[in-house]
Amino acid sequence: MTVSTNTEALITEADADTDARLRALAEGLGLEQQVALLTGADVWSTRTIPEIGLDRIVLSDGPSGVRGEDFDERHDSISLPSASALGATWSLDVARRYGQVLGQEARRKGVHAVLGPTINLHRSPLGGRHFEAFSEDPALTATLAAAYVDGVQSMGVGATPKHYLANESETDRFTVDSVVAERPLRELYLAAFEDAVAEAGAWLVMSSYNSINGTTASENDLLETPLSTEWGFDGVVVSDWTGVRSVQAANAHQDLEMPGPAGHWGPVLVAAVKDGRVPREKITEKVTRILRLAARVGVLDGFAPAVTELPAGLDGVALARETATRGAVLVRNENGLLPLDASTLSRVAVIGHNADQARTQGGGSATVLPKHNVSPLEGLRSALPGAAIHYSRGAKVAEGLQEFPRGELHNPVSDVPGVRVTFLDAAGAELSGEDRLASHLIWFGVGIPEGAATIRVETVWTAPTAGVHTVGIGTVGGVRLSLDGVDVFDAELTDDTNVLGAALFSPPQRTFQVTTESGGKVALTAVYQLPASQSIPLTAILLGEETVVADPAAEIAEAVENARTADVAIVVVGTNSAIESEGFDRSDLDLPGHQNELVEAVAAVNPRTVVVVNAGSPVLMPWRDKVDAVLLGWFGGQEFGAAIADVLLGAAEPGGRLPTSWPAALEDVPVLNTTPSNGRLVYEEGIHVGYRAWLKQQATGGAAPAFPFGFGLGYTTFELGTPTVPAAVPTGAEVSVRVPVSNTGARTGRAVVQVYLARTDSAIDRPVRWLAGYADTVLDAGASGSVEIRIPARAFAHYEAGWQQEPGTFEVLAGLHVEDDFRSTSVTIG
Repeated sequence: MTVSTNTEALITEADADTDARLRALAEGLGLEQQVALLTGADVWSTRTIPEIGLDRIVLSDGPSGVRGEDFDERHDSISLPSASALGATWSLDVARRYGQVLGQEARRKGVHAVLGPTINLHRSPLGGRHFEAFSEDPALTATLAAAYVDGVQSMGVGATPKHYLANESETDRFTVDSVVAERPLRELYLAAFEDAVAEAGAWLVMSSYNSINGTTASENDLLETPLSTEWGFDGVVVSDWTGVRSVQAANAHQDLEMPGPAGHWGPVLVAAVKDGRVPREKITEKVTRILRLAARVGVLDGFAPAVTELPAGLDGVALARETATRGAVLVRNENGLLPLDASTLSRVAVIGHNADQARTQGGGSATVLPKHNVSPLEGLRSALPGAAIHYSRGAKVAEGLQEFPRGELHNPVSDVPGVRVTFLDAAGAELSGEDRLASHLIWFGVGIPEGAATIRVETVWTAPTAGVHTVGIGTVGGVRLSLDGVDVFDAELTDDTNVLGAALFSPPQRTFQVTTESGGKVALTAVYQLPASQSIPLTAILLGEETVVADPAAEIAEAVENARTADVAIVVVGTNSAIESEGFDRSDLDLPGHQNELVEAVAAVNPRTVVVVNAGSPVLMPWRDKVDAVLLGWFGGQEFGAAIADVLLGAAEPGGRLPTSWPAALEDVPVLNTTPSNGRLVYEEGIHVGYRAWLKQQATGGAAPAFPFGFGLGYTTFELGTPTVPAAVPTGAEVSVRVPVSNTGARTGRAVVQVYLARTDSAIDRPVRWLAGYADTVLDAGASGSVEIRIPARAFAHYEAGWQQEPGTFEVLAGLHVEDDFRSTSVTIG
């Protein structure tokens, strides 16, 4: 769309008028009112000022679903695939529609700002929150993040790129000092954020917990430059929860302290303004930014919201399934095993703990509560109604108590499915009660009535099988648990992890054995004593069962017999919540338990073995050359199982390409360390992160990854032609690259064409090659076409006391992954 000069002038004039009115509103408030607005009213929202028509702004965790203000499973959310799965789509279209679904979900739940996307890079595969970020590459991350932000905000909801900045790992995340030289800081870690702010116009940014080069994020000058001065950010910098450490953050470009109502500002900040330690102008500017956000999301009277026309209802469930298929990466397909022909399958062995209890999302603040998750076992049973599906667990994956399946619970008070929750006061009188659906109950900021001293949880669990079952309680604090009316525990459970939120998702536990018949019933009652006070109101109670395997070898043997006579063996392996979650990093890249032995044993008796990897980040696959097919499914969201069935049976192509390198062995990884030394984590690798580090290592004879960045097979094949570019381009101009593409296979498929730059004669240190742009195209069998990829001027630049472009000739390399047999040309800059 072309906008006339006159129209642009009118828009600028209108914006200036709005800004002046917002500024006047901010200046009209008293100092105490201004300062009060800078700290949240509670865990999830800002304060109201009725006299100026300001309602509260509600923020909610994403970034792969919108939970809303509570953790109540009755208020279910769409659960989209994790960010690493979205990263694997290499699709701006999918990323934008993903953002739109999140915006639609936010509006449904009364949320005005989604706390996502997570833009931190996959610096080391040991990063515990790897699943929540897109890629190891800043260009892929930046473009996907911008499309996501654009999608969210097209729905009139603010997006919040996070965690700004250099927060690539979780170890000591509250206190670690990330030490990053200026060039990698600019070319990698800031570059990943830039498009979401400068191009997509994010309405918020979240500052991180860590320090960057000696200064904590909420007090760091990076909040001013480049964020505001160079990128034009005019939104709200919100802290990560408890991320403001002192009144000094008010002198930085930190605008909003969360959560509230208590914090480090309040009366202390009022005093600091009065005695001159913090200029009043700083406060007025922060208030103006918050009011601007309120106007944009439609909670400030007298100001039109930024978006007044919304698209028709989006199908979030369909988008979840599509994203999972578009992000699934096929890394091995020997003998053309996939796609499977459903008409030839009479007996299918489905094996693996994650086949039945899949991990569809990562742990921590990314957690949402969908109405239903489709497991691979369920998806395959639905897709193959004419085949006999035989399931074997094979090897235990899930650790500790897992909440009871909802279909096994009965509320004995209301005589309905689920559990009964009763809130009691200090005298034991009932304040209120709820009929809940799940046995993992979380209250974070809301949901517990005032005056409650005790929470009672009652349910009757129906055992699905005969035998000895290990059931129990997980929580932090004093609790009494009874089984069939007999008290089995009455003491305090203590959280010693020192990880904010760990008590919600993986609380300390006590377990007890009960013996039942199949269909036998066990009555469980937990009585929990609420603490007298909490700085942040959070409580969790988990009733569930732990999987206990007395003889792992026997489980594997049973799975082997299941696989031996099957037409195909589908083994789903993966990680668990003790490995990939917010709050801690990984110690290795191994699959937990006996899953490697399981895969090798199954493959030994059935050559038609497919392995589906259900992990949010790289895992080692020592058996990868012993099976016919390997499909990486990531944390695939609520439709994970349906998507896996679609891909395995050919209803959809495995559309994904790797957004990060997958190693063959831990010792091969060139950038690994996530553990601070003396409080500092030095990014000593500089600009050589991810595939850049692998290529540098390989150039001196070092190990290559098992599967390189950008790699992924489909169900057809493609051939690229020689790219064409202008012979010479002025310094500072973008370059248009046209790449011919032919589908040389027998079915329609999608090619993801990747363009890399290289400069072998450079006077400065550069990667061997680096991603400059990408595009995808769908072609019918035998068809040819081309893609046009715009390479921004910044792709040719390096940072040295400002952005510089080295004149000369750059190689332009077109391929299907970073280690492909490239088609190449060159372009001269300057």
